[in-house]
Amino acid sequence: MNDKKHLGNQAKKRFGQNFLHNDAVISDIVDAINPEPGENLVEIGPGLGALTEPVIERAGKLSVVELDRDLAHRLRHHPFLAKDLTIYETDALKFDFSELASEEKPLRIFGNLPYNISTPLIFHLLTFKDKVKDMHFMLQKEVVERMAAGPHCKAYGRLSIMTQYQCQVFPVMEIGPEAFKPAPKVDSAIVRLIPHAHIENPVKDINALNTVCLAAFNQRRKTIRNTFKKLITEAQLAELNIDANLRPENLSLDEYKKLADFIVDNPPEVAPVKEKRRMAKNKIAEAANDNVNENSAPKVK
Repeated sequence: MNDKKHLGNQAKKRFGQNFLHNDAVISDIVDAINPEPGENLVEIGPGLGALTEPVIERAGKLSVVELDRDLAHRLRHHPFLAKDLTIYETDALKFDFSELASEEKPLRIFGNLPYNISTPLIFHLLTFKDKVKDMHFMLQKEVVERMAAGPHCKAYGRLSIMTQYQCQVFPVMEIGPEAFKPAPKVDSAIVRLIPHAHIENPVKDINALNTVCLAAFNQRRKTIRNTFKKLITEAQLAELNIDANLRPENLSLDEYKKLADFIVDNPPEVAPVKEKRRMAKNKIAEAANDNVNENSAPKVK
């Protein structure tokens, strides 16, 4: 028996597809989203419609973003769902979600983020946070733990800081491999993100906050005296009342905000070409680290 086939559709490895088939889990996820008629709902990666159908039953209308042309075609010709769907056959990483939003109807985004690109996709979606009411995503359990982590633990990192600066993060439920077909090698979890209506003491430049986080967590085992040496001197850290002997996971979000504002006001010298290349490699490595075990993660269908 081919356990990679579900409802007549073969799971495609290049899209990391694992089909959600557990009715109880599906019901719990939809309850967590709590869709209602008239809301501006958007699903990323609807696939075979495991979540799409029950959401439409409650809300009536739905926009979906699907990259797989075969699955998009299937939805476009679905005998029951097609009339209530607006289908965008495109890459969610490149999609302008602001096109779907309005002041009267902020976006409610949900679905599975392909795990191999989960971090960049989350960062992309956060650029539209002012137009979003909330987001519910299926992710690898370890990624959700990173998003929700606080200081002084190994899970705390760039993803924690950048997400928590912009949103409230609520882990909702955990989902085991048996809920999928074929079963993945990792556990999954649902996370709820609610963009802050107002950010207290916002940073002067969010890109500076990202820069500080990249510098810190690319060398997280070192003290910040060493991780920040290209950005901030030990004397400057002392002026900010930040202990240079601490490690990156020991600093709070507020301290990272303070560091970000400092480098905006005191930009470091332009790095030589070799150093720029090294920093670019580190940035790629950090993005890869954020997407833990990306090749074995499930895609909700």
